[in-house]
Amino acid sequence: MLGKNVKIEVFGTLAENKLYTGFIVGKYRTDMRSVYIITDHPIEGMVDCTVIAIASAQNRSQTRLIAAPLNEIYYEPDIRLRLSRVSSKFEKLICMYEKSCGAVVYRTTRNDGIRILLVKNHNGKCWTFPKGHIEANESEKQTALREIKEETGLTVTIEPNFRQTSLYRPFGKIKKYVVFFLARANESVVSMQQSEIDYYLWVSIDEAMKLCSHENDTKILSEVRKRLCADKTTV
Repeated sequence: MLGKNVKIEVFGTLAENKLYTGFIVGKYRTDMRSVYIITDHPIEGMVDCTVIAIASAQNRSQTRLIAAPLNEIYYEPDIRLRLSRVSSKFEKLICMYEKSCGAVVYRTTRNDGIRILLVKNHNGKCWTFPKGHIEANESEKQTALREIKEETGLTVTIEPNFRQTSLYRPFGKIKKYVVFFLARANESVVSMQQSEIDYYLWVSIDEAMKLCSHENDTKILSEVRKRLCADKTTV
């Protein structure tokens, strides 16, 4: 059902009018299935929605579909927060939309010039940049700073006026939205998070372009090159 467009008959409202209850309308009245609807706008009657998440108890004894009106996007922290206001039994959540934030981390050396940090995590086969899922009440930059610190041990300074995004589907219906900033490392010694990161490298921009196999990453590196080569204070 994840990602499916459905018609929902709104039944009532919960959680300060940001979580509604309703029924997915099937071919017959007996086909109707209960669902929660997440939205920041008042709704009533019949509403066209997309199933954006599936919530279940730890033992999967109970599940509940989570929907949102068409073209409204909500991420896991917000969905969990709203569900927590009405029930604590839904511990597992599979979401259609995922959001991560990170940064292209760089440092400058007297002999080698600009060096870019690449990491390879347990679940990935490719070199990429440090990043991670956004958490409740975090800004994008706060998420990036936290994830970089957790994964690499580095303290960094995020450069102003640089924000690149990419959208891809790693698993079927799931849509992953990633925000990358540009960040200067305030130190060079990397302390890998063993539970997340297998390897890391400091490489030139040219080497990073060759090692990164995803087109989205190489496009971001192209923008990094433009920025760093244009900024005479970094070279």
